[in-house]
Amino acid sequence: MKIGVIGAGAAGYFSAIHAALAGAEVFILEKTSKPLAKVKISGGGRCNVTHAAFENSNLVKNYPRGEKFLKRVFKYFSVKDTIDWFEGRGVSLKVERDGRMFPVSDDSQSIIDALQIAAYEFGVKVLLNHGVEKIQKKGDYFEVLTKEKPFQFDRIIICSGGAPKAESFGFIKDLGHSIVDPIPSLFTFNTPQEPIRKLMGIAVPDALVRLEGTKLAYKGPVLITHWGLSGPAVLKLSAFGAKWLYDQKYEAKAHVRWNQHWTEDQLIRDLQKFRNDHPKKKITGSPLFSLPARLWLHLCEQAEISTETVWQNLPKKQFHKLVQNLFSYIVAVKGKTTFKEEFVTAGGVNLDGVNSETMESKLVRGLFFAGEVLDIDGITGGFNFQAAWSTGYLAGINASE
Repeated sequence: MKIGVIGAGAAGYFSAIHAALAGAEVFILEKTSKPLAKVKISGGGRCNVTHAAFENSNLVKNYPRGEKFLKRVFKYFSVKDTIDWFEGRGVSLKVERDGRMFPVSDDSQSIIDALQIAAYEFGVKVLLNHGVEKIQKKGDYFEVLTKEKPFQFDRIIICSGGAPKAESFGFIKDLGHSIVDPIPSLFTFNTPQEPIRKLMGIAVPDALVRLEGTKLAYKGPVLITHWGLSGPAVLKLSAFGAKWLYDQKYEAKAHVRWNQHWTEDQLIRDLQKFRNDHPKKKITGSPLFSLPARLWLHLCEQAEISTETVWQNLPKKQFHKLVQNLFSYIVAVKGKTTFKEEFVTAGGVNLDGVNSETMESKLVRGLFFAGEVLDIDGITGGFNFQAAWSTGYLAGINASE
C-alpha cells in the first residue's frame, strides 16, 4: 500500500505516522521548504498542543464550525489520547491556568522533534518543495502531479491546511468536492476612531463583549491595544461571528461590559452607596470595582465628568452615562488584524462530503482529509491542533487499511 499525504503540517505528519505504523509506504509532499512551520510559531513558539477539555461534549463547544462532525471524530482520538501519544514519545505536557496545554519544555521544537523522529522511525519519506498541482483518480490509483514530477499512490490524504483564497482548493474541487469559501477567523478588532486606543496595554480579566444586532457575546479577558481590542473574549467573538463580521465588511459596534458578572441595577446601587458614603471624594480619583485607574479615568471622561467633580455634585445625566460606560461601553469596529502570526480560516472542504468515522471522501474512494483543509476551526487555546491530531489519526489508520 502506497499512500501520499499532501502537506507537512500537524495533520499531515500525524496521519502519515499512523498510516506508516499500520505498514503502508508513506510519502509526504510539501509545497514549501519548511515542514511543521505553523507548529514552530504557534503559542509564541511554545506550541499550544491541546486543551484540558477531557469531556468531548465540552471540547466540541470550542469549534464555531464542525462541532457535530468532531463529536464523532473525538470518540476515536480524544484529548487524553493526544497527551498519551506525546508523553509516550518522551514529551511531557503541562496544563496552564486557562486550560491550555504546552510541552513542559515551553519549546515547540519538542513537538516537532517528536513528530519528525516518529515519522523517520516508521519510514515516512518527506519531500519538500513538492507543490501539488493536480490529483487524478485513474482506476485503482491516484496520479499526483507536482512541479517536480508525477507520483502514483493507492490512497491520498489531503492535509494542505487552510488558505485565504478559494483558488488554493482548486485541485480538491477538481476531484468533485465542494468548498466553503474561506474567510478569516480568530482576529482582533480595529477601532481607528476610538479614544480608548490611548489606553493600550490595559487588560481586564473577566469582561463580556457582544456584537450589536446579534446574539453573539463572549466572556473572558480583554486587552486594549494600540489598534483596538484583543484578548480571548474578542478572539472567541471573532471566531463565532466570523461569517456575520465578514458580511458586515468588519464594520460593527461592540459593547463591552468590563465585568461580565455585573447587572445594571447592582451597578447603580453600588455607585449610589459609594456616593452616599463618600460624598466629598473626587470621582476620577477613586477607581471602583478594581478597574485599572487609567480605564476608570477614561470612562469618567467619556461620561463628561471633570477631574474636580466630587460625588455629591455629580449630575444625574453624568451618573447614568458612567453606568452605561461601565455596563455597555460602545466601541465602533472598523477592520481587523490577524492574531499574531497564526492565520486561521473558516471554510474549506464541505463536511457533507466526508465520512466523520473514517475521514474518507464520500465521493472518491481512497481519498481522505485531515486538519484545517476541512471546514472546521476552533477558537484559540489548542483546539485547532486537537482537531488536527484527531482527524489525522483517523485518516492515517483508515487510509492504510
